Amino acid sequence: MYYSKSQGRDEQYRLVEQYAPLVKRIAYHLLARLPASVQVDDLMQAGMIGLLEAAKKYDMGKGASFETYAGIRIRGAMLDEIRKGDWAPRSVHRNSRMVSEAIRAVESRTGRDARDQEVAAELEVSLDEYYGMLGDTLGSRLFSFDDLLQGEHGEFGENDDSAHPEPFRDLEDERFQRALAGAIANLPEREKLVLSLYYDEELNLKEIGQVLGVSESRVSQLHSQCAARLRARLSEWRSN
Repeated sequence: MYYSKSQGRDEQYRLVEQYAPLVKRIAYHLLARLPASVQVDDLMQAGMIGLLEAAKKYDMGKGASFETYAGIRIRGAMLDEIRKGDWAPRSVHRNSRMVSEAIRAVESRTGRDARDQEVAAELEVSLDEYYGMLGDTLGSRLFSFDDLLQGEHGEFGENDDSAHPEPFRDLEDERFQRALAGAIANLPEREKLVLSLYYDEELNLKEIGQVLGVSESRVSQLHSQCAARLRARLSEWRSN
């Protein structure tokens, strides 16, 4: 559907006004996983910019609802803001890549989901050390779907602005959406549930732990492992 210039602006204003509460909800959802140095006002300011961009670029002919599309743009704008002040040491970024590579190697060799013990063995670390790597990764990085597309130098703080693609450009690519949907559908059931509860139901890690009957730290590990597994399984798509 297309509007005249004035009608288009009016529609944009209406969408921004209607969905402004979505910015606040996403900001507080992310804030629960961030260091105290991150201010919610900064997230909300970045999120409003994402909402404005979503209102300008939304095309209902693509099929996705505005709320779904706006949520992606809002979250992406907040993540971009956080990237500007990356707090994670390079060792954490390196560990994140190593975990994904280990999962990919195990699953390529076995043809099934990599088990925790197998990934730890591939990394040549103890199971406790592996869980520690996962915990550090979650505490220092956010998982968003655009992260799945970033290669070795695409981790937070390691890519320059000239190399960074337009936020979520690839998310709007139908081929990637199909590849991502397939990768998520084939996750181990517990990781798939964590993903659904966190991103669809917007539960925090403690609440997810109560649903699963595990500790909050175990949910953190599962969440990081899920992100690493998806990055591993989408590595071939990224290289195309």
